[in-house]
Amino acid sequence: MQVPLYQAKAEFFRMLGHPVRIRVLELLQYGPLPVRELLKDIDVEPSNLSQQLAVLRRSGIVVSVRDGATVSYALAGGDVADLLKAARRILTELLVGQSELLAELRHAEDATVPPAPRG
Repeated sequence: MQVPLYQAKAEFFRMLGHPVRIRVLELLQYGPLPVRELLKDIDVEPSNLSQQLAVLRRSGIVVSVRDGATVSYALAGGDVADLLKAARRILTELLVGQSELLAELRHAEDATVPPAPRG
């Protein structure tokens, strides 16, 4: 039995739903990196990074390449970088809308606060 597309998409986004995985993908969008470089840029224990890289590798989003004792990771395709850019644009738009709403609320609050008594 085939999984419905909406369910496959939900599972895909669930797989992305970890801050370490997102940070790894952000770093890899500029090119392959060895694990030691990822560890420098991500403040986690090596075992935690290894677990998160394994999830990304099993999903097919990243690939690993071994060169002697060095293991490097890379994005499997450019679409992931495009997805991260789209997420950034969406978040920017949401935050701009929220900051505009906050400014309106503050302005409305200032207009309804009675002046302090003069004494």
